[in-house]
Amino acid sequence: MAFTQDDLTAIERAIASGELSVRSENGRSVTYRSFAELRAQRDLVMRSLAAASSGTPPAYPRYQQADFSDD
Repeated sequence: MAFTQDDLTAIERAIASGELSVRSENGRSVTYRSFAELRAQRDLVMRSLAAASSGTPPAYPRYQQADFSDD
């Protein structure tokens, strides 16, 4: 999903007002479980917008499962 500046603005308004629910101008509504989750979403949207403006894809977290076998 491509994020817009309106998405970022809606998230920043929610953070400033102390709300966990975000309604964007296109009618989408999301309620986050915590402010940490809301701030994490803001950071994701900011990275996505920055990457879109620079032409590089956004960096998403990568996970690797540890293998402790003796093989």
